[in-house]
Amino acid sequence: MSIGLIHSTESFGCSDGPGIRYIVFLGGCLMRCKYCHNPDTWARPDTFRQESPEKVLQDAMRYRDYWGEKGGITISGGEPLLQPDFLLELLSLAKQQNINTCIDTAGEPFTRNEPFFSTFRKIAEKTDLFMLDIKHIDSAAHRELTGHGNRNILDMARFLAETNHPMWIRHVLVPGITTDETILRKTADFIDSLGTAVKRVEVLPYHTLGVFKWKALGIPYALENVRTPSSEEIKLANSILHTGYRNKA
Repeated sequence: MSIGLIHSTESFGCSDGPGIRYIVFLGGCLMRCKYCHNPDTWARPDTFRQESPEKVLQDAMRYRDYWGEKGGITISGGEPLLQPDFLLELLSLAKQQNINTCIDTAGEPFTRNEPFFSTFRKIAEKTDLFMLDIKHIDSAAHRELTGHGNRNILDMARFLAETNHPMWIRHVLVPGITTDETILRKTADFIDSLGTAVKRVEVLPYHTLGVFKWKALGIPYALENVRTPSSEEIKLANSILHTGYRNKA
């Protein structure tokens, strides 16, 4: 039995997958996104509580009556794929109870190397929906923004498309970083290449609601002077990123 490192949970999530969701935020993330609104999930393992998959599911099941037909459990973070064995056990238990399952991930741990890949394939079979963040389509710019390149992340998206696992693609719109029209069109081309596995595309406007956490942790916030995107920038991004997706609908 695997033990998970749990940062926190939310019993009534409305924006982390279809319907009403019970959200499990796993602790730990290797990426250092400059706009991260949960930098407290980067912390040392000894700062998170340890729980078994059975205990996590037991806690979640208390709220099942609120989920309705579309809701269920979303595993987020941090980065849930950093705990693949625990994740697989939790998802397997959830599917035994016919619970809708969703993983909210940035994809950074993904590799086709073993032993991760075999476990990931099993995880995918127990997951009804992947919510995949594409931070930046250019690998060098992605590294500047997050501390890591994106080739393996895009490869994960391709694998999910090849195996027809449903995805929602999320893209944070940051002025001066991801608002460039050329970059948006390259992102749209990539999303379009994933075919009908992409069920939804979400443009998430950059915000500063998590800045207080950076200050509380004593971490310098690199985007201190970056504004939130304008309505025109949001409209343009939506029009570009939804074009191919809507044509497939």
